[in-house]
Amino acid sequence: MLTEIKPKEAECLFSTPIVQQTAFWSKVKQKMGEESRAIEFKSSRSGLFNDPVQRGMLSSDVLLMIKPISKQHTMAYVPYGPELEPSQEQQGVFLEELSECLRPFLPKNCISIRYDLFWESLWAGDNQYYDQDGWWLGPPEQSMQELRFNINTINWNFRKTASNNLPSNTLFLDLKKSPAELLQRMKPKTRYNIGLSARKGVEVHEMGMEDLGVWYDMYGETAARNHFFLHDLDYFRAVMTARQEQTDTEVKLLVAEHDGQALAAMFLVIADSRASYLYGASSNRNKNLMATYALQWKAINLAKQKGCSDYDMFGVSPSPDPSHPLYGLYRFKSGFGGEIFHSMGCWDYPLDENTYPYLAAKELNQRGFHMA
Repeated sequence: MLTEIKPKEAECLFSTPIVQQTAFWSKVKQKMGEESRAIEFKSSRSGLFNDPVQRGMLSSDVLLMIKPISKQHTMAYVPYGPELEPSQEQQGVFLEELSECLRPFLPKNCISIRYDLFWESLWAGDNQYYDQDGWWLGPPEQSMQELRFNINTINWNFRKTASNNLPSNTLFLDLKKSPAELLQRMKPKTRYNIGLSARKGVEVHEMGMEDLGVWYDMYGETAARNHFFLHDLDYFRAVMTARQEQTDTEVKLLVAEHDGQALAAMFLVIADSRASYLYGASSNRNKNLMATYALQWKAINLAKQKGCSDYDMFGVSPSPDPSHPLYGLYRFKSGFGGEIFHSMGCWDYPLDENTYPYLAAKELNQRGFHMA
């Protein structure tokens, strides 16, 4: 199925709407001291899509990060990749062959490849995994997921991880709609809050590198309020400087202000035809001004002006379950009228069967590694 496997410079990665598979993302990680590798390959169309009518080859590539997980061992982490998504019945077979082809290009102490798959969940189209109100119940238990994904593979080697690194549920807005249509698809309260913020005089503009401190103060408030992982300031400095060195993405740091006071901010990243709401933060002050709604509406319209066809809200709970830690994000983001998307999440392909159980046990004890 796969031919012509070869390394390439990350700067030469093919254009993609998946931010985490771009040359820009590789540059960000490099600036944070991480090692990235890019591999190009060709795949037969008939093998990918199980259709003898499909002819010829497809060229694609994948970006992976080499992550140290102990003094002796590393893992290859593929964030939201590979982008190339075969037919469902061919996914395990394709990914197994890709894994074995990647093996020679990885460090000898690499004990596993972790794919954070942005492919649609194999169970997202099955009615039995939704409740009577149409809300996603999630995929089946781990053993059943592995049984289905490994069908037709040779080594039967894929393991579903206990947790995912990047969000496995998101909301997509269709930016091919007009602004009026986008507003009409929103929940009434969201439309009202957008209008309210405008009437109250909330204004949105772009910030530069010199304003990172303003962003980071709000980001710290938001992390403390919502108990999520806090990147350090150097990480966002890397994001801002990488945008100046790579032309495959556009990064904008937007801030919503009222009377000169910053109330909310976000990183909008545009890659290919997609705009992504990658990071967001808000102040604990003046929440009645609805600055976060003004910020999102500005970002949506800016993305439309840039010619994007969709807008990724990036990370929500899989359903409106108040007990889920991302429920607050779901409640806010779903008000903008997007369609929810459930992805496959993280899957491991062990390269060292003797050492891999050590990794799994360590990760379970530490409640996951931060790899994104």
